Amino acid sequence: MKKIIFIALAFCLPHFVHAQKYMTRSGQVSFFSSTAVENIEAINNEVASVFDATSGELIFIVPIKSFKFDRALMQEHFNENYVESDQFPKADFKGKIENAAAINYSKDGSTLVKAVGTMTMHGVSQAITVPGTLTVKNGSLTFKAVFKVKNKDYKIVIPSVAANKVAEVVEITVNSLLAPLKK
Repeated sequence: MKKIIFIALAFCLPHFVHAQKYMTRSGQVSFFSSTAVENIEAINNEVASVFDATSGELIFIVPIKSFKFDRALMQEHFNENYVESDQFPKADFKGKIENAAAINYSKDGSTLVKAVGTMTMHGVSQAITVPGTLTVKNGSLTFKAVFKVKNKDYKIVIPSVAANKVAEVVEITVNSLLAPLKK
């Protein structure tokens, strides 16, 4: 899976040739599902991301099987029954940060941003807008965002036997530290 992500990013990089670029292969995406019966949380620390500070282009690639759960059975149900990770091995976001040109990347500080683009998960693509914060610190960037998705928008079907344990709306948290690419 890591080879696939690296190859996908390599194909994206030519679009970033003349700009200040930032990248990571160890970003973090987590999700949280809360119901009266049970809370479910999973964390993925193998998220690849590329950001072009000049154009604002932003790409996240999330290997689905890299989500880790507290209980192995939850992880098995997630991969086999809900997101069908053998058939849909990755999720991704491709878009732009709207106000990227207004950010001073040479000065430490935080800026509220909007990432606008398309998220593809479980074979379904949806246009989304994600509010977040982009922080510049010591020449690196941290992108943080929290947003919600509906399972049904991505054709993720929760079996009736588990309907009271899995929320219809899941909270997604992104926390990704991107380092500048060396020229």
